[in-house]
Amino acid sequence: MIRADEDVEALMSGALSGKWGPAPESLSATSVFWVHHGTRLAGGEVTYRNQYVLVRVGAVFGACAFEPAELDPGICERCSGVTLDLLLRHAPLPLRIAALDAYLGVLEPHGPSAGAERAVLPAGSPESRAEARDAAIAGLLEIAPGANVALIGVVDPLVAAIRERGGRCLPCDFNTSSTRWGDPVADTTGEVLHAAEAVVATGMTLGNGTFDGIVAHCRRRELPLVVYAQTGSNIARAFLGGGVTALLAEPFPFSQFSADSTAVYRYRLPKVDS
Repeated sequence: MIRADEDVEALMSGALSGKWGPAPESLSATSVFWVHHGTRLAGGEVTYRNQYVLVRVGAVFGACAFEPAELDPGICERCSGVTLDLLLRHAPLPLRIAALDAYLGVLEPHGPSAGAERAVLPAGSPESRAEARDAAIAGLLEIAPGANVALIGVVDPLVAAIRERGGRCLPCDFNTSSTRWGDPVADTTGEVLHAAEAVVATGMTLGNGTFDGIVAHCRRRELPLVVYAQTGSNIARAFLGGGVTALLAEPFPFSQFSADSTAVYRYRLPKVDS
């Protein structure tokens, strides 16, 4: 498995040098596109608004969520057909993340050969699929009852899943002020990390530039860090053992875009006998 030694930029540099496989200039982004959607789960008052830019290279889709107005639609036309080295060097950060995600996925697709446990989210409603997905994420988190769990990137079913496992959820999100139950949501990671005994973060932290700081904090304090990644799932995988202790990777097409059963991939570090 590809391992990141330092941070995301160092991983980019390794990819550009062809450290692990074919040089990125030998591969092209056949298709660059984006998806903009809104979701309000039954019983909730929050409408989640998400935008993703995606890069297709062969059979692999790289993905990155981005903030409103961060990219313009014309980027899809301008960048389709461009070689990956140009995207990695010169594109806006979300597109660079999506391109790197695609490149690493070409080198090593998700699956048992990469050390993953394949799990299937059942067919059904958005609510039932979100609950199954978030239970799978929380199931990767081993915590003592009452432990403070920083949740960076708030989705209400995941808040519930953490609580059901005995954790005290410390939510943080740039675009949400409160949870479904009225809990205040911090808007900076520092507000929740200092009190955390474990951390759950979404892949969107790769797109907004906070991922490296979170990983460094958890590495320094030896905190468990579980990452749920639609954005940059192949990138997050490279940090397993380098700050990330477990990962639920969900490659495109994501669960919210289908009512059929879909696959996710669970990675975790092996336990070390004391």
